[in-house]
Amino acid sequence: MKPEIEAKFATYPAEAQEQLKRIRRLVFSVAEENGLGTVEETLKWGEPSFLVKGGSTVRMDWKPNDPDYIKVYFHCQTSLIETFKEIYRDEFTYEGKRAIVIPLAASELGPLRHCLQMALTYHRVKHLPLLGA
Repeated sequence: MKPEIEAKFATYPAEAQEQLKRIRRLVFSVAEENGLGTVEETLKWGEPSFLVKGGSTVRMDWKPNDPDYIKVYFHCQTSLIETFKEIYRDEFTYEGKRAIVIPLAASELGPLRHCLQMALTYHRVKHLPLLGA
């Protein structure tokens, strides 16, 4: 993990750190399992951000004004959230066209894995119905 990402994670409460680290591991796992190459990990708008070639940026964060949740952000000008809402209508709560809201206590991240796969392959699948889901 890059030092700036470690430093950012250190600012979160322990429970948020753990959930964010789980989601981070999931991003890297999806990239590896799908042969997507190197994950570029950085801070964008002060939030941990991940991108692979041919994909759309995925960001995540915890905010003190919504302390029981992690938010996983996707580019709002893509069809990602719209597609996620179609496929996973009842599995997630969404924040507009930007984010999936994940409870800190959530233990099952299976559907999120699929959403991350669609985001990380977005430019390859954006022409397919439901992003090829």
